[in-house]
Amino acid sequence: MTADQSTGPSDTLRKIADDYWEGVLEAGPIYASFLGEHRFDDRADDLSAEAEQEKRRRWSKLRERVAAVDEADLGETDTVTRDLLLGELDEGIRGIDLRLTELTWDQMQGAHAELLIGGGQLQAPEPEFARMAVTRISGMARMLDQAAQRYREGVAAGRTPARINVSRSRNQVENYLESALDQDPFVNIKGPGGWEGEQAWRAELASKVQDVLRPAFARLRDTFADELEPIARPDERPGLAHLPDGEELYHALIQQHTGLQFSADELHEIGLEQVTRSLRDEFAEVGARAFGITDVPEIFDRLLNDKSLRYRSAEEILEHARRCLDKGTAAMGGWFGLLPKASCELVPVPDYLAADVPPAYYMPPAADGSRPGSYYVNLNEPADRGRHQTASIAYHESIPGHHLQIAIATERTDLPAFRRLSLGHNAYIEGWGLYAERLAEDMGLYDDDLDRLGMLASDAWRACRLVVDTGLHARGWTRQQAIDFLAEYAPIDLDTITVEVDRYIGMPGQALSYKVGQREILELRAQAQAALGGRFDFKGFHDVVLGAATVSLPVLRRRVGSWIAELS
Repeated sequence: MTADQSTGPSDTLRKIADDYWEGVLEAGPIYASFLGEHRFDDRADDLSAEAEQEKRRRWSKLRERVAAVDEADLGETDTVTRDLLLGELDEGIRGIDLRLTELTWDQMQGAHAELLIGGGQLQAPEPEFARMAVTRISGMARMLDQAAQRYREGVAAGRTPARINVSRSRNQVENYLESALDQDPFVNIKGPGGWEGEQAWRAELASKVQDVLRPAFARLRDTFADELEPIARPDERPGLAHLPDGEELYHALIQQHTGLQFSADELHEIGLEQVTRSLRDEFAEVGARAFGITDVPEIFDRLLNDKSLRYRSAEEILEHARRCLDKGTAAMGGWFGLLPKASCELVPVPDYLAADVPPAYYMPPAADGSRPGSYYVNLNEPADRGRHQTASIAYHESIPGHHLQIAIATERTDLPAFRRLSLGHNAYIEGWGLYAERLAEDMGLYDDDLDRLGMLASDAWRACRLVVDTGLHARGWTRQQAIDFLAEYAPIDLDTITVEVDRYIGMPGQALSYKVGQREILELRAQAQAALGGRFDFKGFHDVVLGAATVSLPVLRRRVGSWIAELS
């Protein structure tokens, strides 16, 4: 009898889930620290091909153990755990086999971006962890060198990067290297409160960053500038369609980011229908109320070029975003039975990142409750930002969007850690965020029709992503084709469009998840409302959608179907 067979199937599965999560933390020590798990604070991620193969062996053995657990003997919670474990392990193995790390030279998921975006979130609450953080600096430097080596290996296999992504990544690193050491996020990580040794520790940390980490960033900058940019694909050939194994890669990434069996052509057509027909009708209806205009191009022109509809300062953007966060927080109790304990704080995007990242993004709370959720707002060039954009983005990133969903998942301590804390199942997470923008209208959170036009603009933007992402990576579109399509069908300023298109180029398939997930949740809600009639309850529906933590869309379908059947 094996160790796994010596207990009941539920206990066996929980043990496997715990072993899997331990493997995730060991393979991603920076992510572990971000979650508040400090055992690995002296380590950084190992990006070498050898480390990936070791992880693949570990995942394969775990998968065999999961598959051996008979699902007929499991209850609903354990069945979901088994399905999600198999899915995550399969996805992890496939990602290693496809050598996806070789493609992370972009400004959002590269090793440099992971460190620069997440560095300010790291904490060392005890002296022991503070000393470990100094040791980690050398690991971070090694991590950057390993990333450069993986990019070289990709190039040797014909996987040349897109030049625009390499240029943006180089720009991020250069901006960081030009920043003052006393403002460095790795020097200024939050340390132990009232610690007598803090001054000496800070000095040691600053010295290690100056002598070890910054030179590693400089080496990576030189790799971008001297090795990758000269051979990178130009703006006329930015997508995966131009790589020798691009078709296989993109098909796998569609599945990874949506969790469903869509083809690129199907997604392209869904997006086209939305932006050329259904959303145009909504724009005309709301535009007539807001501006007395029904012509959609005229509505777009007004939103983009009427200077009276723009911000005058960064403080105005922050104030508007804060007001939306406060309204969402006050209203959520009427629409959700499950509520987060963690608060959500509003944080400006650091200056060294602002020019190369989207208008806003969200960072989850620490699992141990030591850090709240953070809604980051980009204050770059405020006079170019339209007021219509802020509310829908705020509700997407904070409440009732990402913060509410992710904080609730994090706090489900009765579930295995990988279900609470994993950021996989992108279509569920981002689909909920986009669903939340529409839900904010049901909740009465939008102030006026300008906010509602922003909601439609955001929805059109995500529908355009279906067209643009598949256009770039399956149909061979140029960068300019993608920019022009977004400019025609979504009222977004050109600077934001450009940053966004460059993100789609660097993160193939990720942009598909928003609309796919939103459509799924809206469809499930419509099914429940039709089946239950007057018995339908928003709180009940939302608690079913959110109550199992982060799940795949197929699992979500089953959960909602079971809920409908129970109430019918």
